[in-house]
Amino acid sequence: MEFKHFSPSDILKPYIRHYYIFESDSDNEFEDTVFPSGDMEVIFNLGEGTWESLVDNKFRKTPKIELWGQVTRPLAIRSKGRHTMLGIKFFTHSASYFFNDGIGVFNDQISDLSDIIGSPAKVLHMQLLETKDQQKRIDIIENFLLRRLIANEKKSYRVDKVANILSSIRKNPSENNLGHIASRHGITSRYLHKLIYQHTGLSPISFTKINRFQFSLKLIAKNDQPFTSIAYDCGYFDQSHFIRDFKSFTGVTPSAYLANVSPVNLMLAQ
Repeated sequence: MEFKHFSPSDILKPYIRHYYIFESDSDNEFEDTVFPSGDMEVIFNLGEGTWESLVDNKFRKTPKIELWGQVTRPLAIRSKGRHTMLGIKFFTHSASYFFNDGIGVFNDQISDLSDIIGSPAKVLHMQLLETKDQQKRIDIIENFLLRRLIANEKKSYRVDKVANILSSIRKNPSENNLGHIASRHGITSRYLHKLIYQHTGLSPISFTKINRFQFSLKLIAKNDQPFTSIAYDCGYFDQSHFIRDFKSFTGVTPSAYLANVSPVNLMLAQ
């Protein structure tokens, strides 16, 4: 199992957190659970293996070109066969630059990108299959994203505004008064909620909770302080509040998670 990160070019750094390539030459089957990250992803399956996700209590095969909407609750997945996957991890706000739909319609599901943007996705997938060179694959992805970015340039004002709001919320995760946040940005609370949801798929409160949860995962992984300290460092009122939120995002307690950290979640947390 091999996992590599690739940085975007300078022009795409404001929009793309990173690219990654995941390869596995094992035929072993395994099941895992994906947790909320606050970011959307596109994944191109370029190998022979298959992935399945749990939908309505049944595992269903995911498409070859996956658009991952915002995951707001634990999502069970299952793997079969050998894999080569190329992923694009967007920043929380930036996927909306590249897609015409309101981002919230994709929440808690894995959609077929070709159903959303049509033949360009299929052409892109074929181009990626035609080369085995990793850097060439990244270059193909970048050219595609740049064309989409230019075509949707008129969105930049609203999306940049969302980015600024999210940045201010991150700096003060304990701030949960939407009126104060909206006032600082010269808009109403109602418009703030609508703006953020339309471009991220998350409400401001959900964004704050997932942001704190992701920070807690990093602290737990270090395994060098008690859960009480982690709770306060992440802005929770007390340990019970922290455990309740953590379990809603993972299905397990922090101690149970620490005892069974999976390779997939280590990969996705990067």
